[in-house]
Amino acid sequence: MTFKEYGAYDALGLAELVRSKQVSPRELLDEAVARTERVSPDINAVVVRHEDYAQRQIDNGLPDAPFTGVPFLLKDLDLIEGTRTTFGASLYKDYVADHTGTLARRFLDAGLTIFGKSASPEFGLMPTTEGRLHGPTRNPWNPAHSSGGSSGGAAAAVAARILPVAHASDGGGSIRIPASACGVFGLKPTRARTPCGPDKGEGWGGFSCGHVVSISVRDSAAMLDAIHGPEPTSPYMAPVPERAFLDEVGREPGRLRIFFTDKTPYGEAIDPEIAAAVRDVAKLLEGLGHHVEERAPVLAADPALVIAAVVSANTAATVHLAAQKFGRAMTSDDFEKLTLGSAHNARKASAMDYVVALQNAFLISRSLTEFFTGCDIFLSPTLCQPPVKIGAIDTMSDTLGEIPPLLRRYMPGTSLANMSGQPSMSVPLAWSGNGLPLGMMFTARFGDEATLLRLAAQLEIARPWKDRTPPICA
Repeated sequence: MTFKEYGAYDALGLAELVRSKQVSPRELLDEAVARTERVSPDINAVVVRHEDYAQRQIDNGLPDAPFTGVPFLLKDLDLIEGTRTTFGASLYKDYVADHTGTLARRFLDAGLTIFGKSASPEFGLMPTTEGRLHGPTRNPWNPAHSSGGSSGGAAAAVAARILPVAHASDGGGSIRIPASACGVFGLKPTRARTPCGPDKGEGWGGFSCGHVVSISVRDSAAMLDAIHGPEPTSPYMAPVPERAFLDEVGREPGRLRIFFTDKTPYGEAIDPEIAAAVRDVAKLLEGLGHHVEERAPVLAADPALVIAAVVSANTAATVHLAAQKFGRAMTSDDFEKLTLGSAHNARKASAMDYVVALQNAFLISRSLTEFFTGCDIFLSPTLCQPPVKIGAIDTMSDTLGEIPPLLRRYMPGTSLANMSGQPSMSVPLAWSGNGLPLGMMFTARFGDEATLLRLAAQLEIARPWKDRTPPICA
């Protein structure tokens, strides 16, 4: 295989090459590793390497599964026994997992060869990936800009064609934000669609879930087929899908009723180029036969305050557990200033404040449920500004108070679907005048990934993106 041939295939395509014995899993692994080395100095997407683990997988025999032999990266927040996971934190730079997470086990059972971990900001807290421990992960379209976060390493690796699909997770937009920034496809599933165990039943009060970023819609659908479903310790489960998610790809979406907005959830103006792109996509949808109408939900509470309260409380718990484990107070030698500052804010709050935040999340969810009685899909910008420049969000700053207003302008709408649990996707349908991707966000009713996948497949044909590659490409 030549380099060009490898990059032309999505993950299902590579798996078919393995299945038909045109290529071996080891050849694919060697190619992925070579591509990692080729672009790592430019983008810094892969921060933990364990090719030996992937080679042992191959030597021990891979399962006969949908993605047999396809190289894969796990996000540096999840665990595989015997491999290093740092959580992006200095304190855990040498931590080796003593067990495998449920989601990682399902990736392994899908036949993927997991050769490393992709970069994440410390504990996945920021919409950019430039932590102190590993340094910045740069955008393959322009290395002066962020790859997004918190799954920034995954999106950068897929965009640069190190591999066609990679693990990602989303607690406030962390699949969709980097998908938008890097020009790849990213679907956040319905709450509880994928497992969080065995160490916890839910992430960030039910806001967080795991899936992938990919270059094709069908890869995302097939991966969801491979990993979805509850585990014995799941506190609740998502609605059972009517059919396989892969079967939705190529299925006619019908005439959908689509509402859209080119403003923030607060009704504020956004970057003019992104606003124009939203309207252009609205016209594209009309041309595809859908009913399109400009209308946005009226929210019953401020999502920024909700996400701040929930994330800071969970961060405080993480810092507290680390202090218990190591028998000392955590300092800025252990964690970044933003992590410690977030934990400090949570300690100043009360248990009542946390309950109020969850109640407000419910009110937002109810507002969205009522809104979706009138439409099938809501189109909005994934990001309200182009991908920020490296250094714009500094987690070691002495002026951390400058970050929340910046986030409110940058990605104010992604967390809504985390609060409501609805499926939501970022689709790479636009690019800025200076060549940066501008993802479009589509959200559906709770449990309705099917409609999103049908629409995404239709858009993938109408405005293809797979063969559009960035300047930094393996």
